Amino acid sequence: MANDAVGLERIAKIVGYKLAKGNFQNSTPNLPQRIAVFGEANSANQDTLDLEPFECLSAQSAGEKYGYGSPIHMQMRILRPSNGGGVGGIPTIVYPQAEPVGASAKEFTLSPTGTANANGTHTLVIAGRFFLDGGSYNLNLVVGDGPNEINQKIEDVINNVLGCPLTADSTDYESVLTSKWKGLTADGLTVSVDTNGNDLGITYSVTSTASGAGTPTVTGSLEKFQNQWNTIVSNGYGMQSNVISELENFNGIPSQIPTGRYSGIRWLPFVAVCGSVADNNAAFTDTKKLQVTCAVAPAPLSKGLALEASANMVALFARISQDKPHLDVSGLFYADMPTPVNIGTMSDYDNRDSYVKKGNSCVELLAGQYRVTDFVTTYHPDGETPPQFRYARNLMIDFNVRYTYFLLEAINVVDHAIAADADTVIVNTVVKPKTWKAVLNKMAIDLAQRGLIVQPEFMQNGIRVDISTVNPDRLETEFPYKRSGFVRIAATTATAGFNFGVV
Repeated sequence: MANDAVGLERIAKIVGYKLAKGNFQNSTPNLPQRIAVFGEANSANQDTLDLEPFECLSAQSAGEKYGYGSPIHMQMRILRPSNGGGVGGIPTIVYPQAEPVGASAKEFTLSPTGTANANGTHTLVIAGRFFLDGGSYNLNLVVGDGPNEINQKIEDVINNVLGCPLTADSTDYESVLTSKWKGLTADGLTVSVDTNGNDLGITYSVTSTASGAGTPTVTGSLEKFQNQWNTIVSNGYGMQSNVISELENFNGIPSQIPTGRYSGIRWLPFVAVCGSVADNNAAFTDTKKLQVTCAVAPAPLSKGLALEASANMVALFARISQDKPHLDVSGLFYADMPTPVNIGTMSDYDNRDSYVKKGNSCVELLAGQYRVTDFVTTYHPDGETPPQFRYARNLMIDFNVRYTYFLLEAINVVDHAIAADADTVIVNTVVKPKTWKAVLNKMAIDLAQRGLIVQPEFMQNGIRVDISTVNPDRLETEFPYKRSGFVRIAATTATAGFNFGVV
C-alpha cells in the first residue's frame, strides 16, 4: 500500500495525516474550537503594545489592554458581549498587530449651523450605531443652543461613550472627530446625524477631512500559532488582499501535495473569516478558486465595519462547530450588526446563487437582521462538482474526523510496539494492524452516529492498515469517508387534479 502522508525518506519519530479529495457520489467528542482574533490596538496603546498572544476573557479586558473602541475591542464586544452569550467558553486568543509605519487615522469635521428653536433630541450615528453598550449618542438640545453649545455636546457625547471608535475635540464652530487607531480599517467609519424628524432649526455638515490608511502584516502573528490548533481566525482586516494572501500562504491547501497547516506532519488548519460591507465580493473570490482558507462574512451595505461582520459570523460558526458540527450556520442571525433598509443585489436569489458559485458567502435581510444563507470558502475549482471544500461546514467536519482519529491514534498506536496479526502477544502497549483496524471500524460508527459522515460501512470497507514494506517502524493507514449532507435546497413537486364522477 502506498501512503505518502509522511514521506518514505523520513526516519525520526513523527505522526502524519493527509486529507485527500474523494468523489463517492451515489444517488468521539467534537473538536474543541479555538478562536484567533486579529486586529489593531488604539494609537494611545502603541507604545506599550505587547505583540504576544493573549487569551482575552472579556470585552473589558480587550478594552483595557488594547484600547476601548479599537478594532480588537470591537470584535471582542461581539464575541464576548457584556450581557453574556457570544462564544461562551470557547477560548478567544488575541494576536495583535502593531500600527504600520506611515499609517494615518480617519478624520471628520462635523459642523452644526443655526440656533435651536425648540427643545428636542438629535442623534449621532457612528458606524451605523445610535448607541453602544448602553451609551447613548443623543444630543439633547434646548432652545437657544447654537454651534458653540452643540459642538460641546457633540464632544461630550462621543467622549463619554467608552467603546466609541472616535474621539472628539470641539471649537465654537465645528467638531473634529478622529478614529482612535490608524489604519485602512478606520477608513470604513461613517458619521451622520439623525434629527429624528425635527431639525429644530439646525443643519449639520459632515466632511471627511483625512482618510485612514496603512495595513500591518500578519505573518508574524501567524507564526506565533506554532502547535496550537486555532480552528477559526477572526480577521479584523476585512477583504484586504495582502492580509488574505498571508493567511492563505500560511494555512496552505489540502491536496495531493498538501502545504502549510494542511501538511501531513502538522495538520492544524483553520478557517479565516473575513468580513465585508460591500454589495458583494464575487469578482474577488472568483480569483481564489483553489484556496480553502478564507470565507467571507457578508454584511452588504451596512454602515458598520467589516471587522464587526467577521466577529458576528465567527460567533455563530464557532458555537455551531463546537456544539453541533453536523449542522451549519445557515438560517442563523447576526447578533450585533448595523443593518440597512435593503441589502442591494444580495436580496435577489439569482444573484446569491451566482455569488455562492463564485466563492462568496451570502445573507438575506429578514425582520431587520442579517440571516445567513450560505457560508462558503472561496474554493470552487473549474470542473470539480461539487467542490469538496466549498462549505466551511464541510471543512469543520474534516477537522473533526482528524481530531477523533488523533485521539484514538494517541491511545492505540503512538509509542506502541508493532506485532503481526498472527502473533500471540502477552504484553501491553502493542498494536497489530487488525486491532487498529477494529478501532477504526468503531470510529466509523461513532462518526455516523454524530451525523458527521454517512454510510459508515463505506469507510469500514475502505480501511487499510499495513506495516510498511520498507520501514519496520512505520504503520500505514488509509480510509475514505463520505461527509453528511445538509439540506440547502428543498425541492418538492405537488401534482393537483380534479375529482370527476364515476362513469
